[in-house]
Amino acid sequence: MTAPPTPEPLWEIEDVSAYLRVPVQTLYQWRKRKYGPPAARVGRHLRYDPASVRAWFTDQSKAA
Repeated sequence: MTAPPTPEPLWEIEDVSAYLRVPVQTLYQWRKRKYGPPAARVGRHLRYDPASVRAWFTDQSKAA
């Protein structure tokens, strides 16, 4: 019997910043403008689903 796959860990804002190569402050500005990859609050921290960040990036690439 195999173990169920473990989900990929959520990314912190610094992880998304590094992946997209944009400053953390840009991500905060995008969030205020309701732009950018979707994030969820966990307490007072933002967390991102890596698959959603990649999908958002792919959508942006197609729109350009």
